[in-house]
Amino acid sequence: MAAVLLTGTTFGHEHVRMLPDDRATPLLYVALGDSTVKGIGASRPQATYVALLQARLQSIYPAARALNLGVGGATSADVVTRQLARATAVRPHLVTISIGPNDITQGVTVAEYERNVDSILATLTKETSAVVVVNLLPDLALTPRFAHSPKREAVAALAERLNDVLQRKASAYGIEAVDVHSASRREVPERPWLISEDGYHPSDAGYALWAELMWQGVAARLPGR
Repeated sequence: MAAVLLTGTTFGHEHVRMLPDDRATPLLYVALGDSTVKGIGASRPQATYVALLQARLQSIYPAARALNLGVGGATSADVVTRQLARATAVRPHLVTISIGPNDITQGVTVAEYERNVDSILATLTKETSAVVVVNLLPDLALTPRFAHSPKREAVAALAERLNDVLQRKASAYGIEAVDVHSASRREVPERPWLISEDGYHPSDAGYALWAELMWQGVAARLPGR
């Protein structure tokens, strides 16, 4: 299935970061974010999107490894205070970020979210040489948790506002942004099994789709592409 890829590579940046040319590089992939990064809803660790991306990276860089810093319940502020320093310290080649749903459910303002996202992306840009890929938030209103909730419309609107932040900030920092939001609107109504039994997180099939979408962001920074 084709994904919509929103790239930040054509906004005045003199140097576009790419993954290593040498396939023998012991590439380090660091994943930042919330329960979707941790893989809640997956039946086994190998079915998470982080694990699936690592496996795909290993088909190109056999020595690639992953450090998953995702924590269930994490907000953008948690990434800043509890994950970011660890990520920069290990000098990653690739970083993916998925953060925002908990900001919505915990009442974080859009302005505060924007400050946190800016801090995350600025730090990764200044303190690492990593390729960075962020994903837009899926449409949470489509999940069983919110489909019949009185908060449904507010949650949908907030997801779009946070996605606007992610798009603008990714563009400003020359970072790849992957449109999981449009994909969720297109796929979830027709394929409800993409959501796990908890009615909120992705299932194995949902994570497989998520990984496929994220891979397009990673592939855009592979040498020779």
